[in-house]
Amino acid sequence: MDQDQDQAFIARALELAAQARGKTSPNPMVGAIIAGDGIVLGVGYHHQAGAPHAEVLAIRQAGPRAGGATLYVSLEPCCHFGRTPPCTEAIIGAGIKRVVVATLDPNPLVAGKGLQALQQAGLEVRSGVLEAEARRLNEAFFKYIVTGQPFVTLKAAMSLDGKIATGSGDSKWITGPESRSLVQHLRTENDAVLVGIGTVLADDPLLTVRLPDAGKKPLRVIADSSLRIPLESRLVQTAPEFPAIVAAVEGRCPPGKKEMLLERGVEVWELPEADGLVDIQALLRELGCRKVAGLLLEGGSLLNTSFLKARAIDKFIFFAAPMIIGGSKAPGPFGGAGEASLAGAPHLSSLECRNVGADLMITGYPEQKPDA
Repeated sequence: MDQDQDQAFIARALELAAQARGKTSPNPMVGAIIAGDGIVLGVGYHHQAGAPHAEVLAIRQAGPRAGGATLYVSLEPCCHFGRTPPCTEAIIGAGIKRVVVATLDPNPLVAGKGLQALQQAGLEVRSGVLEAEARRLNEAFFKYIVTGQPFVTLKAAMSLDGKIATGSGDSKWITGPESRSLVQHLRTENDAVLVGIGTVLADDPLLTVRLPDAGKKPLRVIADSSLRIPLESRLVQTAPEFPAIVAAVEGRCPPGKKEMLLERGVEVWELPEADGLVDIQALLRELGCRKVAGLLLEGGSLLNTSFLKARAIDKFIFFAAPMIIGGSKAPGPFGGAGEASLAGAPHLSSLECRNVGADLMITGYPEQKPDA
């Protein structure tokens, strides 16, 4: 058993899986390679929900050569009937003798049972190769399948001094074209995009994906406690071609406004209230019921602060432009009273920083407290 070879092939399987980024939800991205004596015999990756799984595609490509070979796969093979038959049966039937996986599948229908089925059939099994990388690749799937709620990524564009607009409200454009293009890709990787009514009233955004041949239409969600969204806004005018949901607080919808939005193809959710605004946890539960596994939060300081207070942000992405805006009235990504002490302030870990055009892209994850 060559551990270096195992790691190299799993790394290639992860690269294969990533080719379907943004296309498989609510399923995970999975890549598979069949190899014998260090030679690749078949490859495959899961293209989209309902399509054949990566293992099956690799087996088809390898054909009879799969007999006695090793299967490298980025996620534990399934062992249950869903839209497709169990991959474990296909693996055993192909005569594969050894299976190396990056990480177990958190789905309760699998969760170790897939590897157990392979071992019971006499196959050699190894797991945990590049596990951290595999879990990071499917971070949205892992949270969604375990909690039933979406993985929330906050995106904020700001100046180096932490301003998302000037004191007069001018915010177009703080970051450069390369950053804005990357944000479009982030939208394709998520199932829904969320903004607050303040952003709608200030910018009248479309929240669509502006990329060539972009087939995905992320769900557009607006947190609007009192249903103030203008009927002439571009979000309303482009529904239902581009699906849109307005989340309001129960009992705070103006008479007739909900019906007018429904007539224009906009869904309206009336949700419980928390601190005078739409309850974040209730909203996330509803989005989970809609099979939203990944949610991109593109809010202003009010909505961002609500999510921060609710500890509902799973990932932070800041685009920092090389400019200084200044001004005590210029807003930052977060508002409110803030933390009373540094000890209570959320800390980020696993920080990564890279250049995107002239901007800096900083990515981090909330640090888990010992008692969390």
